[in-house]
Amino acid sequence: MDATNPSDGQTHAAASLNGDRTHLETAERVVSEFGTLTQAESVSRRINSETVMLIGWGPAILMQFAHPLVAAGVADHSAFATTPTPATRLRRLHGTLSAMLDITFGTPEQVARATEGINRIHDYVHGHLGETVGVFSAGTWYSAHDPELLRWVHATLSFCLPRTYELYVGPLTEEEKDRYCLEASLAAPLLGIPENYLPTNWAELEEYIERMVASGQIAVGRDARELAHELLSPLYPRVLWPLYWPARLAMFGVLPPSIRQAYGFPWSEGHERALRSSAALVRYTLPVLPSLVRHWPAARRFGRSHGSAG
Repeated sequence: MDATNPSDGQTHAAASLNGDRTHLETAERVVSEFGTLTQAESVSRRINSETVMLIGWGPAILMQFAHPLVAAGVADHSAFATTPTPATRLRRLHGTLSAMLDITFGTPEQVARATEGINRIHDYVHGHLGETVGVFSAGTWYSAHDPELLRWVHATLSFCLPRTYELYVGPLTEEEKDRYCLEASLAAPLLGIPENYLPTNWAELEEYIERMVASGQIAVGRDARELAHELLSPLYPRVLWPLYWPARLAMFGVLPPSIRQAYGFPWSEGHERALRSSAALVRYTLPVLPSLVRHWPAARRFGRSHGSAG
């Protein structure tokens, strides 16, 4: 673009405005489809409304790091890796959670704004893999807009959040897990993911993850280990570190066994019993907690405006 030509600037602005309108129209369609699909109840809203689901983000992120190209993108471009301070990690977590909650509970305008923000961040995330990991040779090109990588990131959340819900909140039927996958797939066009590219039921999701692991595309390399170390380092003062043990236990326990083993995380029958016991305590406590503590603010606002809990 020639910066000295005003008409070029006007053309660029018009193109940007048209792009914004198109994205908003797509968000309106997605929200409408979501409403039609979930007339009785939204399983994804029920699951994502719970603050305890924060525990499920840990294993999902570890799964994401286990893809060498995703790990490279985070290691090369994210403040999570370059400035791993508690404040930076909390800001990143807040931004990610806010986007997820806006996509789940927001108006079309909020959904469009959240997904546009994700896409803008992805514009800057591209490069080359620094070392050979799994089936990927050093120098392999990566881009955060790659539908293959977007599908893997999506699958990690679709897998870990329902599993976390079953551990800490209550059981889900196979139909409910299928509904969760289907509802979660509706946002695909807003993130540049091709139609019919995401798993839309639980069996498809499990088969996809198993296929990815068997293919060698999921392999824990140096970037993944360094990022996992940062993720697993508590944000709290050292004296409080023992309180972090249950969260680490959940991170390891929710992971697929093959990925847990690839990281070298310890796991035994004793770990499994400890996880089940701590989760049972949370399930016992949740029903007596006020909604102010139990549910995210976005979920409470949605419930008040729609006369339901979501």
